[in-house]
Amino acid sequence: MDIAKIMGYLPHRYPFLLVDRILELTSEEVVGLKNVTINEPFFQGHFPGEPIMPGVLIIEALAQTGGILAFTLVSDFRGRPIYFMGMDKVRFRKPVRPGDQLILKLKILKRRGPTFKMSAEAFVEEQLVAEAELLATIGAAKSERDE
Repeated sequence: MDIAKIMGYLPHRYPFLLVDRILELTSEEVVGLKNVTINEPFFQGHFPGEPIMPGVLIIEALAQTGGILAFTLVSDFRGRPIYFMGMDKVRFRKPVRPGDQLILKLKILKRRGPTFKMSAEAFVEEQLVAEAELLATIGAAKSERDE
C-alpha cells in the first residue's frame, strides 16, 4: 500500500503522518515502513548534534500502522476517527536515528467490536528498537456524532 492509499485511511497529514508504506496486510497483522530522514522537523530539537527520533513518535508510528489494520477490518470506516486509548508494556531498546528504516509490525491480540488491542514492535535492520501493547477504538462517524 503506497502513501496515497494510506492517506485514504488515516486523517493524519504532514508533519504528523508517520507511515510511508504498508508492506504486508492480513486480517490479523500489518507490517509498515517509516523512512527516518534528517528532514524530520523534530530533529531540530531532539537533539542538536545527536539526532534521535523521540520514542513517543515511534509509538505514534506504530499506532498509525495499527490504525490501518483496524480500519481495513471495518467496512464503513470513512469519516470515522480512531482513538488511541492506551499503551502497556512500552519499552525502548535502541535509539532510532536519521537514515534508519523503521519496520512496524502489529498483530491483533484481542478485538471487541470497534476496539482493538495489538502487540506492536518496531525494528531497524532486524533489531528490535521498541515494543508495546496498544489499545485503540474506532469512533462514530461525524454524522453520527452530530446527532
